[in-house]
Amino acid sequence: MHCRRRGWFAFAFGSGGKARGSWGASCAVAALFLGGASAARAQLVVPPTVQLAPPWNAQRVFEPILYPRLWWDVDSLLGRPPEDAPATPPEDLPVRVRQQPGYEPVGVRAGSWMFYPSLTAGGFYDSNVFSSNIMKRGDTALRVHPAMFARSLWDRHEVTLQADVWSDFYRNNPGLDQTNASIRERGRIDVRHDIAILTNFIAASLNEGVGTLSSPAAAVKPTPYTLVSGDVTYWQQFNRLVASFGTRIDSYDYGSTVAQNGTVINQSNRDGQIYVGHGRFDYALSGAAFRPQLGVFTAFDVNKRDIRGVPAQPLHSDGYRVLSGVNVEFTHLITGELGIGYARQRFDVPSIGTNEGLEYRAFITWSPTRLIDVKFKAEQIVTQASETDATGIRADALAFGLDYEFRRNVILSVWGTYENDKFLNQFRRDNVYATFGEIKYLFNRFSSMSFRHKYIQRESNIPFFSYDKHEVGVYVTTQF
Repeated sequence: MHCRRRGWFAFAFGSGGKARGSWGASCAVAALFLGGASAARAQLVVPPTVQLAPPWNAQRVFEPILYPRLWWDVDSLLGRPPEDAPATPPEDLPVRVRQQPGYEPVGVRAGSWMFYPSLTAGGFYDSNVFSSNIMKRGDTALRVHPAMFARSLWDRHEVTLQADVWSDFYRNNPGLDQTNASIRERGRIDVRHDIAILTNFIAASLNEGVGTLSSPAAAVKPTPYTLVSGDVTYWQQFNRLVASFGTRIDSYDYGSTVAQNGTVINQSNRDGQIYVGHGRFDYALSGAAFRPQLGVFTAFDVNKRDIRGVPAQPLHSDGYRVLSGVNVEFTHLITGELGIGYARQRFDVPSIGTNEGLEYRAFITWSPTRLIDVKFKAEQIVTQASETDATGIRADALAFGLDYEFRRNVILSVWGTYENDKFLNQFRRDNVYATFGEIKYLFNRFSSMSFRHKYIQRESNIPFFSYDKHEVGVYVTTQF
């Protein structure tokens, strides 16, 4: 799954598992929550996110991976620290994923499995539910999100399962009601001490939100679709070198939505399959005893997209993306990644042509204290509004975020982003400004409350696409 397909609210939900102090297991839980969200892009570039620990970056090869998490021993890389190894102190983990003693979920053990149920419920106000400057309406909505996370407790191999349901119910605009559901499996088969086979499967019934870049411009209801995806990856470590190769298949099946005048908008032209081959290499040039620590990486994928389109214009295409760079730990306080690459997507139909261009990424995390993580990200990507259409976009984005552990049970997260979207082979140019703030209060290991505010402003040289909106929400989570 492409890292930029996550919904805005997916970034806000946090989770974790009781994982013997293992960073890898904690990140796997967080990634499952992030990965279960809608694949439709509300915007192209999201704010700085939780980094995945190896070996899971072998399947999401373009995710930023900061240096200190790359070069642990093989057991830690695979999420299976030796029994006599000390647990990682919570204060040494990023603020958003650390679990302080007394606030981690308890879970229910059944044989060789641990189960972690949770339920999030709350309400939010959206000042512009249709993301429009013509039909601007505000509304309140109820959100319910039950989830179940399970992980195996085997000495070798590992399987994690995640089941989620998100339901939104609007007070005055019931046509916007939607329910998203997904089931996901993530597995690791230990072939040898330094070799593993990674699996990642997902089946989901999702909705593409009104006002997203790939939603029909006239739609007043979400666009339903199903996604079935499977990924199998070979992972191996050779001393300082970590290498992986994998393949993935994504299958999309779109339904219909409705326009303001009641006309049915059939989206079956976006049905199809996407075949991806991917690989990643990480190499440590200097060890933990040296400053600055330095590592290099190269990540790539190639794809073939068989998207139905219409008889006169099928959306078949093929392309690739490559990104290379360095991971650096300048001091104990500053870590980062710098990368540059190229992307190209060639459509079979000459009238669409080829979307291609240079890409770059700079990601820096500064931790002046163990209570604060400051993140900065600058990025340029060449992509589509979604992987099932032909809208080529070159996006330049800047993002700045801060996570602050005000107390062990009070976490403050804020960020702001600026994005410039240039629509390839079109006259359209957009500037997007967004802010997000969340205060999360943990009552105990069984319950927490979150207060969130989000603001989006899209300014387009085609006035029809310009809009702004506020979202304010309060959510309560219970877990066991």
